[in-house]
Amino acid sequence: MDKLDLVKKDKYYYTALPDPDIRTFDQHPFLSLPGQGAPGGDAFTSAVESIIPLAYGIKKSYKLAGKDFAVPKLEARWWVADSDPEDRSNWKWQLLIRLPDYVEASIVERSREETIKKKKNPRIQDVEFLNLSEGKCVQVLHIGPYSTEHITLDRIQTFMQQNQLVPNGPHHEIYLSDPRKSAPEKMKTILRQPVKRT
Repeated sequence: MDKLDLVKKDKYYYTALPDPDIRTFDQHPFLSLPGQGAPGGDAFTSAVESIIPLAYGIKKSYKLAGKDFAVPKLEARWWVADSDPEDRSNWKWQLLIRLPDYVEASIVERSREETIKKKKNPRIQDVEFLNLSEGKCVQVLHIGPYSTEHITLDRIQTFMQQNQLVPNGPHHEIYLSDPRKSAPEKMKTILRQPVKRT
């Protein structure tokens, strides 16, 4: 049985160049879990521990049906609303895990019930199944620790100004590296910003 690996199959979505460029992304299904708090904080960690088990529960259901897939990379959209951006407790986020286009809502709900029973984690009930389309985006590959992302984000901002573009949605990150296994200086993260013309 072949296993669908979206990270390998959809290179357009899961790769980025070292310099900012413009790409347009279609609609795809995702698991989603919103929250607020510092990255790596208790709320963020709890959310990760809720969305990932459900993704694997859905994978298990489809594997039994002969349509196995690899769970893709964790993603998150970030924004700060009317508050001090330096106060990370005010940061808002939306965790995302993309799913294959063939995943159906009924299977997500059945997998949810089974995963909640297995993991004893009621927060799994809050994970949403939705479709997301960001359209035109500026993106770049950031190499290094999360703490230096601001340098790469400045490059995105400069590129946007040069091309008469403004933000059109939350900042989006795709975590290509596992921070538990990768040296900070070698970590790879796609930084993506939905945009529109001024």
